[in-house]
Amino acid sequence: MSMFCYQCQETAKGTGCTIKGVCGKNEEVAKLQDLLIYSAKGIAEVVVKGKIDVNSIAEVNHEVINSLFMTITNANFDDKSLEAQIKKLISLRDGLKTPAALQGMHDSAVFTVGDRASMLEKASKVGILATENEDVRSLREMITYGLKGMAAYAEHAKNLGKESPEIYAFIYEALSAVQDDSLSADDLVALTLKTGDYGVRAMALLDEANTSKYGNPEITEVNIGVRDNPAILISGHDLKDLEQLLEQTAGTGVDVYTHSEMLPAHYYPAFKKYSNFAGNYGNAWHKQLEEFESFRGPILFTTNCIVPPRSEEIKARIFTTNSSGYPDCPHIEADANGKKDFSQIIALAKTLPSPEKIEDGKIVGGFAHNQVFALADKVVDAVKTGAIRKFFVMAGCDGRMKSRSYYTEFAEKLPSDTVILTAGCAKYRYNKLALGDIGGIPRVLDAGQCNDSYSLALIALKLKEIFELDDINKLPIVYNISWYEQKAVIVLLALLFLGVKNIHLGPTLPGFLSPNVANVLVEKFGIAGIGTVDEDLALFLD
Repeated sequence: MSMFCYQCQETAKGTGCTIKGVCGKNEEVAKLQDLLIYSAKGIAEVVVKGKIDVNSIAEVNHEVINSLFMTITNANFDDKSLEAQIKKLISLRDGLKTPAALQGMHDSAVFTVGDRASMLEKASKVGILATENEDVRSLREMITYGLKGMAAYAEHAKNLGKESPEIYAFIYEALSAVQDDSLSADDLVALTLKTGDYGVRAMALLDEANTSKYGNPEITEVNIGVRDNPAILISGHDLKDLEQLLEQTAGTGVDVYTHSEMLPAHYYPAFKKYSNFAGNYGNAWHKQLEEFESFRGPILFTTNCIVPPRSEEIKARIFTTNSSGYPDCPHIEADANGKKDFSQIIALAKTLPSPEKIEDGKIVGGFAHNQVFALADKVVDAVKTGAIRKFFVMAGCDGRMKSRSYYTEFAEKLPSDTVILTAGCAKYRYNKLALGDIGGIPRVLDAGQCNDSYSLALIALKLKEIFELDDINKLPIVYNISWYEQKAVIVLLALLFLGVKNIHLGPTLPGFLSPNVANVLVEKFGIAGIGTVDEDLALFLD
């Protein structure tokens, strides 16, 4: 096989992409991503065995989380930027090494590469399949994918000035551990739960970063129509990029629209002062092929969720920043003070037509933990009186598979005395349905982006406290979660660490779970897949 990758839900045949990624990455990009992860493991080996204080290596910390983020599904397809990042990590690694630290080092801490050919040759020997035991491989990859998601949240927090040495130290610990052949499967299971622990901490850190900077999300109606001005579409997850774009477009006559996971930015009070913050355009990430065409203006990718464009015309309107990248698309870097110059995007927008209308109306969101806590009395009364029978956590990711219509049908068939708690782009499967409300409480409570699944955990813990329960699993909450990429993996591990059991995961279980590891998750945590809508409703409502 020319490559091997099974980190996303859409991986070929549910077992692994071996010729070209379903996401669109080619063999070289896949192998360079493998080598980039291997390079990050080498730094971790040096840091852990050399007992280096993470507080003394800020640049290394930042480049390692950036490297992990670059390999998330649909984040970076640019082979040149991946090659440059590998060389940067090797240089940083070699700058950390001391003679004492080199004793008994893993190969990842000492290997060297030269040209592209030697990189690809090395990558072919250190990828996923280099671990022969499928159970050990499964656990190692699950931990690694959790670290990728954790790194994404840590990078967003870092961009807003919030960092945690403990999180950096754990990332090094785990990256080093997944190379340790002396660790048993039980050791790796324990490390998996520890990854969930630090996943909770990373989400809490990002929540603090977002809310301290932009205020607590509040109930907000978001326009999904269009205006007549030229416009820029911003996608991804990074709120600091959005802030800088809004600042630079203010008064220029150029509007800014969000797409996909950037939708929840509308819920933050700080962004409401911008009159050119026009609304949300379109739906989940995989709809971009059609929606970018009808938008007609430039698109800024701040993170993952890139789908390779199907025309040169659309490609010519794409810009990337942070960990995202696409070949021959302009990439905007921050200066030493974290400032970015978006003038070329704004100039392009002024030459292009305004967006074509694809829908009209408004959608409501902003139900993060602080807002729901403010409604706690109303929610508790609704539960006590039976007006709300159950909550359904339907957070996670959307995707292209036709089987994902399950989540729309499931939402449509839920009884009128149930409420959906959501976060992530999974909401696009049902957030525009007319599901009504229960005594003024909307039946779809959108907490925000995928990382805002932390809000859903806090809401559950708050309800556990209010109802004086000794077990979070005694709450009238069902977890029917959809997943796609690695940020969903860290959310899942975080929920397992918090003690949540009987989570249903779909539309398919991860391809990286070996049969034995899957059995452990089933037996220990009650993890299950999904069935038909009617079968699952009967099960959940029993």
